[in-house]
Amino acid sequence: MAVKWAAVHEAAKAIGELAGIAPEYRSPEIRNFPAIMRDTGGWRHRLAEQGVDDLAAILEPGLAALLALHGSGTPAGAAALALWQEFQTARAGLLALIPSLGIER
Repeated sequence: MAVKWAAVHEAAKAIGELAGIAPEYRSPEIRNFPAIMRDTGGWRHRLAEQGVDDLAAILEPGLAALLALHGSGTPAGAAALALWQEFQTARAGLLALIPSLGIER
């Protein structure tokens, strides 16, 4: 899952560039998501793997279409922004799988 997670973020970086969005800071939670899920195991890990696969399946053709638009000289910013927002929403759902540490404040 770690390789696919990294590839998803590279695709998202390219989508963000096409949308005119500054590169994002990747929090430790984002960077370490595959390892956290591996260590968590069980249903959360299985769901995370499926979610990352699904996210990659969405981003791959979306990025290809955006690059084709961009290559033809057609503005791709609005479409890229829409795909970027979909990525953000889907990733937030995946990050919600991280279990709480149960630390009370």
